[in-house]
Amino acid sequence: MENNKVLKSGEFLVDEIQASDIFIPEEFDEEQKMIAQTVQDFLDTELYPNIDQIDSPDINLMKSTLKKAGELGLMGISIPEEYNGFGQSFVTQMLAAETIGAGHSFSVAFMAHTGIGTLPIMYYGNEDQRQRYVTRLATGELLGAYCLTEPGAGSDANSGKTTATLSEDGKHYILNGQKMWITNANFADTQVVFAKIDRDRVLSAFIVERNFPGVVVNPDEHKMGITGSSTAQIFYNDVNVPVENLLGSRGEGFRIALSILHMGRIKLGANVLGASKKAITDSVKYANERKQFNVLISTFGAIKHKLAEQVIKTFALESATYRLCKDIDILIESHKNAGMDKGKASIEGISHYAVEAAILKVYGSEVLDFVIDEAVQIHGGMGYSAEMAVERGYRDSRINRIFEGTNEINRLLVVDTAMKRAMKGDFDLFGKANALAANMDSVSGNKKQDESYFEEKYRFIKNFKNLILLVIQGASAHFDKKLILEQEVLNNLADMIMEVYVAESMALRVQKMETIKGVDATDMYRTMLDVLIYDAGDKMRKPATDAVNAFVSPERAEQYKKAIEALSSVNGINVKESRRKIADKLIEDNSYKF
Repeated sequence: MENNKVLKSGEFLVDEIQASDIFIPEEFDEEQKMIAQTVQDFLDTELYPNIDQIDSPDINLMKSTLKKAGELGLMGISIPEEYNGFGQSFVTQMLAAETIGAGHSFSVAFMAHTGIGTLPIMYYGNEDQRQRYVTRLATGELLGAYCLTEPGAGSDANSGKTTATLSEDGKHYILNGQKMWITNANFADTQVVFAKIDRDRVLSAFIVERNFPGVVVNPDEHKMGITGSSTAQIFYNDVNVPVENLLGSRGEGFRIALSILHMGRIKLGANVLGASKKAITDSVKYANERKQFNVLISTFGAIKHKLAEQVIKTFALESATYRLCKDIDILIESHKNAGMDKGKASIEGISHYAVEAAILKVYGSEVLDFVIDEAVQIHGGMGYSAEMAVERGYRDSRINRIFEGTNEINRLLVVDTAMKRAMKGDFDLFGKANALAANMDSVSGNKKQDESYFEEKYRFIKNFKNLILLVIQGASAHFDKKLILEQEVLNNLADMIMEVYVAESMALRVQKMETIKGVDATDMYRTMLDVLIYDAGDKMRKPATDAVNAFVSPERAEQYKKAIEALSSVNGINVKESRRKIADKLIEDNSYKF
């Protein structure tokens, strides 16, 4: 895999890679499958039998369940061996995150501990801090939390008011302030806390122990979902934090916070994938048992439509998730080979893919919301009953569009970060966009004679990318530096960019599957890709039209209209029969086995 072509973050907008360049889930090795099975076994034996009690909520039971996960080694998957971990690849970490994602409240507590509660110290801590904390966080001896959000500083993290003042003897930082929505607050032993030293413009980060005098944790919040997870406010009243607990360097906190958020967004994409697969399995099992009008509801076309859509969106999300993970692994290894520290190499590799991280976060959380909403609908009245797993899943899902930066913020990040990377010279977005705009009258769908199946799909995808470039060029030329204020237009672009990244990822995956399994074995996946690309045409056309109408002059309106039509046009397919074919496989398997 070392010779694979790897694109920079956002570069997929102007460049292509081969199917052989990406990683797909069908390539998991036996060790990776074994780790996933260990996680699944843990959920089946330790979590699901106790989930009602955990969600009651029972914070002590949640804490003891986390400790058991630590004893089994599940908390050390991403931690290097020298710090009591297993040093697994990012792909493996994501597979574990996907599997744990079906764990409702437990998933939230577990991921907060293993991710944002542990990895800032692993990635940015010095050797002493890693030995004191990471070695014990990796085993579950200590449990961790991450304290960034404040009452007046949500998405605008750097506007936080928590302060740190160096003591007169220079041995402590005296911490004062308040944090809110802190996951694991009522049992975490360590907290990564962000505050401004003196009158600094930017944040610094500190490792704070719960038992330091002056740390006060409020009772847990009552929440709509994820009720078993501990979520509370924490107050810092003249807390003496040893100077050696400054994490990273002074003023590096904002960078640490952003980097860790990128990581959290990517892993959330995997978490919701696991939850989505579970919801699909719950859906089809119910549809295969429930009768109406003396027949199983799984025989109804309207139900098959829902089941197929659940599968297609989830499979597409999975394709994009693991495509990105391998790119990150390759970049991490490159940094290590250049002599970079393991922790720094990991966070630099993860942080680079900020565009794709935001895509996975938004697309994934919205896929899960769609899938679980349809799961409730398939269950009918029973879906609204707390007796059924989908009711819990429905409530638990909603937070994912707010976690790790709201989807509104992340949509803006998708476009803004991609454009900034291009302006930095990472790839030639504006050169290609300007060339397309200068020749808009000659824009066409570029249909070729005797196209192969995948040549046709990649032509559609390239057309979608060209449509994005045309809209970026037109919007940039019209709004100039004020484009950042045109959030509706940026949202239109973000939706288009997400759609094209996911569609391309799925096409690459299906093509690579064929090289591994043969055409006959992957006919079903071609059908799924057909429906996804067919729907993508409409999903490109509408936001492109909305965006263009926000800036186009009357004399150029027709020109843009023709270009949008040419570049969003795809071949018609019988979507009814295609979806029935996908649903029939799900119904026959009686669980998600794609």
